[in-house]
Amino acid sequence: MLILLPPSEGKAVPRRGKQLALGDLDFAGLTDARRRVLTTLVELCATDPEAAAAALGLGPGQRDLVTRNARLLTAPVARADRIYTGVLYDALGLDSLDAAARRRATRWLVIMSSLLGAVRPNDPIPSYRLSGDTRLPGLGIVSAHWRAHLDEVLTEAAGNGLVVDLRSATYAAFWRPAAAVAPRVATVRVLHQVGDERKVVSHFNKATKGRIVRDLLTDGSAPRTPGQLADHLASLGWKVEAQPPTRAGQQLDVIIDDL
Repeated sequence: MLILLPPSEGKAVPRRGKQLALGDLDFAGLTDARRRVLTTLVELCATDPEAAAAALGLGPGQRDLVTRNARLLTAPVARADRIYTGVLYDALGLDSLDAAARRRATRWLVIMSSLLGAVRPNDPIPSYRLSGDTRLPGLGIVSAHWRAHLDEVLTEAAGNGLVVDLRSATYAAFWRPAAAVAPRVATVRVLHQVGDERKVVSHFNKATKGRIVRDLLTDGSAPRTPGQLADHLASLGWKVEAQPPTRAGQQLDVIIDDL
């Protein structure tokens, strides 16, 4: 099973440690594409901070993030699951899982990264600021860059198993599974129900997705189809409604009424 997660905008900043070594990361086939994004971002932030701040959508009080990007080649790294913070990752709580569940997390989880394409929870990465919809000089829109490079490595990582897609729209654009993979893709949407109305609430959408992943990792079962995943989530106490399959996969709506 492959579980696709978005990154977090907020990131922890390691104070000490080794520097980034692209050869230490999983998905070695992305090394050249990673190097191109990395060097482009570092050069922009180091040579033209004003243009960098504009490209990154940063205000006057966030210029420290430009400086941080300019130092990525020498910045200390930490495990990706310690770099990414925020609502989803707090609810997921990888640090508090037992050893077996953490091993599953290393095998099953893939986090989209605007800087590095896709990373595993144990990949050593630096803290950075870069969004998927950023346009970098000479590179173009970040999401389009990764869309041209991620298909082979993620298709291989998915193998014959289920792909559980929990990404936000920006990061879903990094990789759109091919037709051969689509029947095994389950896209999870969280809806908050109040009376007869259902809507997406960003904060609780993220928290619920984190709790769903935690439940899957803790339980350890590996459904192989979207339908099996829907049944499995129901057995774990979630209210799930499966939508009709499409050419892109099958959407599972998780309905919550208690925030």
